[in-house]
Amino acid sequence: MKSLGIDVGSSSVKVSLLDIGSGKCVASSANPRTEMPIRADAPGFAEQSPLMWWEYVCEGIRKIGAEHDLREVGCIGITYQMHGLVCLDRNGNPVRDSIIWCDSRAVETGRSAMEAIGREKCLEHLLNSPGNFTASKLAWVKANEPDKFDATDRFLLPGDYIAYRLTGDIHTTETGLSEQILWDFKEERRADFVADCFGIPSGMIPDTVPAIGIQAYTDAATERLLGIPEGTPVSYRAGDQPNNAFSLNVLDPGEIAATGGTSGVVYGVTDVPEADSLSRVNTFVHVSHKKQAPRYGILLCINGTGIMNAWVRRNFAPSLDYAGINALAATAPVGSDGVCVLPFGNGAERVLENRVTGAAISGLDLNRHSLPHVLRAVQEGIAYSFRYGIDIMKGMGLKPDVIRAGNANLFLSPLFRQTLSTLAGAKIELYDTDGALGAARGAALGAGFYKSREETFASLVKMETIEPRHEDMAALEDGYGRWKRQQLTF
Repeated sequence: MKSLGIDVGSSSVKVSLLDIGSGKCVASSANPRTEMPIRADAPGFAEQSPLMWWEYVCEGIRKIGAEHDLREVGCIGITYQMHGLVCLDRNGNPVRDSIIWCDSRAVETGRSAMEAIGREKCLEHLLNSPGNFTASKLAWVKANEPDKFDATDRFLLPGDYIAYRLTGDIHTTETGLSEQILWDFKEERRADFVADCFGIPSGMIPDTVPAIGIQAYTDAATERLLGIPEGTPVSYRAGDQPNNAFSLNVLDPGEIAATGGTSGVVYGVTDVPEADSLSRVNTFVHVSHKKQAPRYGILLCINGTGIMNAWVRRNFAPSLDYAGINALAATAPVGSDGVCVLPFGNGAERVLENRVTGAAISGLDLNRHSLPHVLRAVQEGIAYSFRYGIDIMKGMGLKPDVIRAGNANLFLSPLFRQTLSTLAGAKIELYDTDGALGAARGAALGAGFYKSREETFASLVKMETIEPRHEDMAALEDGYGRWKRQQLTF
């Protein structure tokens, strides 16, 4: 029996096929070969077509189906870019392109809602400001595109949309409601007072299904289109960061996961619903949450991490691949000899209280510095931004002695992972997994093919452990102090 995992990112869509018995990945397909386009019609805007996501989901499944019998698929799991807004009309068609996670147009909408609802109530019940989350984005549509709001029958998250295309059923999860800023942590129910504040009819909000468990079944249209048998359960759904934590077996209080893709994330699990008073880090319902055993994820998100590394490579060293970039960066001294990089060039940064600062490179001495200094300063600057957020999380009671990460993206760089380990004062454990495989494992657990957490992660392989390098600490602490002073001037 096989489990199919679907990962809808903002750069690509990955589909993986897991052999449930052995726990091994037997096939993967990532599409397109180049990054999916993000349309930005105005500063701070970022949109993608849901139809494009579905096209690449189908392409990935068909590529796997060309080599494997999809009649053996016993369950499907979905993970997706968080906070995106998908508006559907009464016929189930998108009303407009999706306003995705890094779009910052609704920041002021969220601030106004916090004033209207009351700061104390927001922090007590939502554990966050309404900020730039999905409900605020829909409120922006209501205010600025009333015809499109009026045409909207239901609004979904990106993963909810893919589940709908596979099954014909429209649902979300409690985890999903929390990332839309529509979950009341104190009352353990939907936060209708937020929808009322924004003027969003309750009928637009889908009913919930379990994040891990049977959610819906594929329909006959999916069998005709993709060859997956009608009646196959969709049995797992989670945003990319809760799913990354799940993928790394981060489910209990005190366990911490990290990623370094387009954005960078540290995600720690707690059983106490905590709020940062400035909403620089955000609390969501974790996939393993149960009323009798609460689990919450405290999420630090830095928009400008891997995208900063990619921008510098594309513009400064286009002839090098990332392995070449990493090797060249490692030839510069720890601390980059005073070169300082702020990576915040991808929209409003929550960790900076939703400020839009832009990215910056400073401290350049044209007589002393060269490309290796800049390349190293980029990776150190990204690590400094992680450290800045980790310090906030420590103030909320999380103690990152061990950080788990997949062997992918920025964590493929020995320099980056060593720098982060030293700055955080934590071991970093690298595992051979990714989002699509995590979704496939979650689906097998949700459908009952795996009976326990231990069985689900029995095949998860730890590849390497990185320890802090104490001889680098002084130079990195000096660089971090310089980075903080530079950040505060923006």
